[in-house]
Amino acid sequence: MRFAFGGIHIECSTYSRIRSRAQDFTVLSGKELSAAPHFSFLLSYPDPFLPTFYATAVPGGPVERATYDNFKEEFLHSLKKLLPLDGLYLAMHGALYVEGMQDAEGDWISAARQVVGTNCLISASYDLHGNLSRRIIDNIDMLSAYRTAPHIDVRETMQRATDMLVRCATKGIKPTLVWVPVPVLLPGERTSTEDQPAKGLYAQLAPRNATPGVLDASLLVGYVWADEPRATASVVLTGTDRPTLEQQAVQIAQQYWDVREDFKFGVPVGSIAELLDQAQASPTHPVILADSGDNPTGGGVGDRVEVLELLLRRKFANALVAGIADLPATDLCYASSPGSSLKLRIGGTLDPEGSRPVEVEAELLFLLPTDVLRERQAVVKIDEITVLTAARRPFHNISDFTRLQLQIPSFKLLVVKSGYLSPELAPMANPNLMALSSGSILQDLDKLPRNQLRPPSFPFDRSFAWQPSTIISARSPHEAR
Repeated sequence: MRFAFGGIHIECSTYSRIRSRAQDFTVLSGKELSAAPHFSFLLSYPDPFLPTFYATAVPGGPVERATYDNFKEEFLHSLKKLLPLDGLYLAMHGALYVEGMQDAEGDWISAARQVVGTNCLISASYDLHGNLSRRIIDNIDMLSAYRTAPHIDVRETMQRATDMLVRCATKGIKPTLVWVPVPVLLPGERTSTEDQPAKGLYAQLAPRNATPGVLDASLLVGYVWADEPRATASVVLTGTDRPTLEQQAVQIAQQYWDVREDFKFGVPVGSIAELLDQAQASPTHPVILADSGDNPTGGGVGDRVEVLELLLRRKFANALVAGIADLPATDLCYASSPGSSLKLRIGGTLDPEGSRPVEVEAELLFLLPTDVLRERQAVVKIDEITVLTAARRPFHNISDFTRLQLQIPSFKLLVVKSGYLSPELAPMANPNLMALSSGSILQDLDKLPRNQLRPPSFPFDRSFAWQPSTIISARSPHEAR
């Protein structure tokens, strides 16, 4: 048997004014892709998985059209060289948005289908914050989505998708794919699988995989910061028994619809000012405050300084802000030496329309040793506040701080550009707070720009009734359609 793998993985806010370009992606192909740790599990199969092309990036704004077109051309060119194939595995996200294009993943997947032909099986793995379309469903044979948010089952999901692919290809199984779009669209921070009702909904998915005739059950909450027709929650089941698949898909979809009003934020939320009041009054530390509207892991720009500005105005003592994306400020730091005093303008360099900079006198504390321009990170101290300035990236792991000689427990307040906290930071928060701050991924959905393309969905619309109905992939066996 001959299998291939590749894909494109990025989450794009259509409300962001910045563009994701080629330099923002990590691109792998050939032997470099085969050796990538992310895909090392593919080596465990008896038949080889041959590399094509894979591009991944920190979430951001819409992908520049020329960048996407070049990536797609490289992917298809490498795919054609591997023909014929029995199976193709696509590692996707589901919230790719390309300027001037609707349903970019549908474009990518349907182009792959045209290359590999009708006899090749295609399996895809998705983020649970991905959006689906009829075009996608009709061009794949099977799908598996993450079941945790924060995402701690990425590898397991990828392996479920490839296990199905190998099993069906080697045993000559033609699977049935059932899709139920659900008109509910909520932020990931209100649908975290750490909290109810999502915790209970997702806990039932794995047992459903053991049902005869079911290969995989997936529930996707969708990506709310995409104003496009395919933006919706989804239930997807793959298997061999159409009646069972449809019955279970309808059941899961109805359950999700029925609890739509019950999804709440799992931590205290409020304005920046309200939560800084709580942080100052807190007898415990470190307080960890998430600046949610500017979270780069959700598609935020990462260069807003409202929290820093208010901390300085309040003369807040012993705070750490991690991190504000500002390459020019970082470069100025690298032109100096630790211990130097600098005048810096921090913030608003990526999206000047969305964020104004703050001018400060800073002491340079530390520079991360690196020869790579985009990996530069500087630690500066402004009054009693330590700020990290760096290229656009999250600070989610303890190592992100220790490599900069910073110890989180020593600070009264840590501010991170995040929504729900990462599995490493969450246990350290004492307490954990989330600001409903401004940015391109507003958690306060009422403040999002008026909808143009998204179909009616809760909570944007509340005046419609709904009942689940199934859609069968055009790739499913004839008797299943």
